[in-house]
Amino acid sequence: MSDEEHHFESKADAGASKTYPQQAGTIRKNGYIVIKARPCKVVEVSTSKTGKHGHAKCHFVGIDIFTAKKLEDIVPSSHNCDVPHVNRTDYQLIDISEDGFVSLLTENGNTKDDLRLPTDDSLLTQIKDGFAEGKDLVVSVMSAMGEEQICALKDIGPK
Repeated sequence: MSDEEHHFESKADAGASKTYPQQAGTIRKNGYIVIKARPCKVVEVSTSKTGKHGHAKCHFVGIDIFTAKKLEDIVPSSHNCDVPHVNRTDYQLIDISEDGFVSLLTENGNTKDDLRLPTDDSLLTQIKDGFAEGKDLVVSVMSAMGEEQICALKDIGPK
């Protein structure tokens, strides 16, 4: 027993995992899966028959939810795959800075200033034009595996 005080610097999150395991055979189209360490939306699933060594295989085709790149993976259907925790949050757009970052209003009244404008050209033009016209815009932010990106836009009317 010592009477010293210990101070621990916490640099991690609350220990919540970025993914959870799910059996490959239960993952369906329009679900999510991690392929090559990237969170993907499943666009195609095909299952092969059990072969000589007894494992049916699942062939997944997924689109990376942040880069829109197509990725593929083949996994025995009885094995576990990582599935990302994907969250979608709506924020009101307050400002667009000149260096490409956006200022967003959170539900509790704070601002979120660490997000860049989306790389998708049509969405980027919609956001910039709508903001220039003084419309009230709400952006949907998709977050998974420690990454965040603006993925959609809603116009809630003029200011």
